[in-house]
Amino acid sequence: MGQLNAGIVPVTPFQQNCTILFDGDDKTGVVVDPGGDVEQILAAIRDNGITITAIWLTHGHIDHAGGAMELKEALGVDIVGPHEDDRLLLDNLEAQAQRFGLPGAVRNCVPDRFLTEGETVSFGDHKFEVLHCPGHAPGHVVYYNRDAKFAHVGDVLFHGSIGRTDLPGGDHGALIHSIKEKLLPLGDDVGFICGHGPGGRFGEERRSNPFLV
Repeated sequence: MGQLNAGIVPVTPFQQNCTILFDGDDKTGVVVDPGGDVEQILAAIRDNGITITAIWLTHGHIDHAGGAMELKEALGVDIVGPHEDDRLLLDNLEAQAQRFGLPGAVRNCVPDRFLTEGETVSFGDHKFEVLHCPGHAPGHVVYYNRDAKFAHVGDVLFHGSIGRTDLPGGDHGALIHSIKEKLLPLGDDVGFICGHGPGGRFGEERRSNPFLV
């Protein structure tokens, strides 16, 4: 098994961290949250010689799932995740796009498989535990690799901040519970990539994030 690697492709006007997770030896991997700018994502995949085996979604907001169907067709792979509680969001991506003044830019998304708490997903020998972490979105999931002490947290947690809860389906209490009861107990040394901006480590957020202390 090679080292777990991650490359970030910022996409759309929201500058969302579309993430390519891949094995350093055999160059197989997955795309997490292709929000748009699919040609840019495909170019990064080609330029780095990566073979994509699946698309993983953390949640159903437009900036994370807006390009999923287009990328699925380009690569011929399945869309996996998020939790089924985000089905309504994924069914209404086109309506989300209209509200943001982006008609025709995205398509509603139909995952090949929804995920539940406690499942695992993998590529090669890299196994990720699925944590259902609602609050920012009802069906938000986090992907946690125990061996690498790494998590992709989507929009649950940010460096020095947390996900917004003023969108449909948002719940501030549920979000704080997800962070404090599911993420932080994984350990201070767990590093994370988030949906926007720089990542960090859980310990730093536990000690200094103003929404958590």
